[in-house]
Amino acid sequence: MSDTRHNNSGINPNFSLVKRKIKNADYYLQGLQEGNRFILSECITLLESNNKSKRILGESVMERLPPISENTLRLGVTGSPGVGKSTFIESFGLFLISKNHHPAILAIDPSSQSNKGSILGDKTRMNELSGHEKAYIRPSPSGAILGGTGAFTKEAIQLCEACGFDTIIIETVGVGQSETEVDHITDVNILLLQPGAGDDIQGIKRGIVENADIFVINKADGPQLDLAKHTRSSYKNAVQLFHHDIPGWTCPVILTSALEKRGLDNVYSSVTDFLNLLKEKNILTLRRNQQEIRWFENQVLQKLQEIAFKNDVIKTHYSIISEDLKSGKIKTNVAISKMVELFKSVIFHN
Repeated sequence: MSDTRHNNSGINPNFSLVKRKIKNADYYLQGLQEGNRFILSECITLLESNNKSKRILGESVMERLPPISENTLRLGVTGSPGVGKSTFIESFGLFLISKNHHPAILAIDPSSQSNKGSILGDKTRMNELSGHEKAYIRPSPSGAILGGTGAFTKEAIQLCEACGFDTIIIETVGVGQSETEVDHITDVNILLLQPGAGDDIQGIKRGIVENADIFVINKADGPQLDLAKHTRSSYKNAVQLFHHDIPGWTCPVILTSALEKRGLDNVYSSVTDFLNLLKEKNILTLRRNQQEIRWFENQVLQKLQEIAFKNDVIKTHYSIISEDLKSGKIKTNVAISKMVELFKSVIFHN
């Protein structure tokens, strides 16, 4: 009689293959409804995937999401590198939790324009918040998208809301004045500044500054406190020189120290006041609807570009025209005209 205790094959005799559960849209939707953060991450990964079947599955989940309550807050936090965005967001996220909120942070990391890689290190800079059961942090690459956000940030916001998070914070890349796209996916925008960040003239620069709803001067502690106060005065003077697009709102300029947890209550009050103003004037619903239309237009243009350059004729002629342009055989305006005519011929021929 054989003795199963003596198994020389090295394989556990009690091992059996368990068929992997097939994950469909219902699986993900149920997980989101239950507030499962791991399934939330899987959903975002599906959307970011280059695999066509995964993208289709992710899109089917998006199509079946329940209507989102306007009781959620979409908050953008931007500012130049080194201003302390991650430290501020961690401190503010913990403050939100103390107010019985459930924050989700979507941290957009810059992608290399040469190899397209991203470090995705924002989560490691929020150690305490990332381990909190009431918070969620998701770093994502910006990819080829300009404006400080990622290609699927808009969808990720809706997924976080469907998972039960009531405050979605988008930490932008932080590359400067062009970082305005976050204004088109959020309700409230905070611009973080450093002590000594500029005088009155710097303060009225258009671009990222005119899209801010709240100015926060971070690192207002220690030897930098006096400099931070001077910067606050400069920005307060600058704010008087331009009008916010929401009637009745004057952008507050707030001093904070993320390290010392000071000033966060003032930021919270200002965010709440601005959100309440949007609701009182019935602007919040209108703004979110306009954001959906803008997102639709941008996505359609992106898809059309992808479809066009999958066409062999367009790809071939584009390469030829590009080489002619590089070698100086044709001018730029001629190259553009040739491409326009090429698009027309392909579209109308089909």
